[in-house]
Amino acid sequence: MELSRQVMSIQPSPTLAVSAKAAELRAQGVDVISFGGGEPDFDTPQHICQAAVQAIQEGFTRYTAADGIPELKQAVVDKFKRDNGLDYTLDQVMINVGAKHSGYLVLQALLNPGDQVIVPAPYWVSYPSMVILAGGEPVIVSTRQADGFKLKPGQLQQAITERTRALILNSPNNPIGCVYSRQELKELAEICVRRGVLIISDEIYETCVFDGERHVATASLSPEIYEHTVTINGVSKAYAMTGWRIGYMAGPKELVRACAKIQSQSTSNPCSIAQKAALAALTGPQDQVAEMAASYQKRRDYIVGRLTKLPGVSCNLPKGAFYAFPDMSAYYGKKAGERLIQGSVDLSAYLLEEAHVATVPGAAFGEDRCVRFSFVTAPDLIEKGMDRLEKALAALK
Repeated sequence: MELSRQVMSIQPSPTLAVSAKAAELRAQGVDVISFGGGEPDFDTPQHICQAAVQAIQEGFTRYTAADGIPELKQAVVDKFKRDNGLDYTLDQVMINVGAKHSGYLVLQALLNPGDQVIVPAPYWVSYPSMVILAGGEPVIVSTRQADGFKLKPGQLQQAITERTRALILNSPNNPIGCVYSRQELKELAEICVRRGVLIISDEIYETCVFDGERHVATASLSPEIYEHTVTINGVSKAYAMTGWRIGYMAGPKELVRACAKIQSQSTSNPCSIAQKAALAALTGPQDQVAEMAASYQKRRDYIVGRLTKLPGVSCNLPKGAFYAFPDMSAYYGKKAGERLIQGSVDLSAYLLEEAHVATVPGAAFGEDRCVRFSFVTAPDLIEKGMDRLEKALAALK
């Protein structure tokens, strides 16, 4: 069977592949400690679960509007006003099957063959593939660890061409944990406005910020930037609802309308029951959100402290999200017996097979010198995993 060029040019999600491999080993009785997936280890808060149960009991199990139930869309409008100072109308927002789906729909609605999308590296693994699946060309712009892995205005200016349609910005960032300041965002966004480039602002980690940092919504920076920005968010990370698959977007009416058209012809609508759960998440108590962030900060402090004590390893302190992204290249060129470590893929494979510690190779994010560690693992498992890591690295000669 001959498959499409788009699907043949992408790979399955490496983060999901790592999680699947770890689960496979566990099923075989192997004690695997996973630093792989970006999935909170907290349970979904009970009042959210109860809202889903109630929806089932009340028979709320049929199709909904393609762009989401009105009350959830209103809750999203209210959330943007309350938390971000943004004014949207109901026809500027829609509910999607996870924030990943939101980004996918935006790119499908926006791109024609050959259109370019600027993707700063390190990037979330799915961004380039989603651009390719939409017929576009990802333009990867490498950033420097010395700059906190942040895109600089000069780099953006140089990367824009007459074919550039969008810039994907992710703050707080996966995999590096950087948080762009208001001024940094403004400088980048103003370039996009001048050049007619849409800003796709992925803000899914909004609530996961540390050390007194404040998340800044890109669209809030000015009326002109607002008009050139589509904001993507969801309930997965903030409310430990990864499996519920509810994301949302807000932006220009014509773009949101186009995304709703695509959704109506693909998924029909987001899950009715999960939408009721998301409504409870956005309108209910928010205390557990802050508690989770405080717990992640303690775990961050511990794992980064352990990583930076490893010989030859450097690691920027993440200010948001829940990932550490250390430079592990000091171990490249070393051997375990006859096994040669040539890059992040080899190192992650070695750690999984020999130490039973699951990580994601930095090559998947566009930065082969690094390896991503998710620190949403339970604190005792982080300690145990780091002990194994140190032992496995010390065995490399």
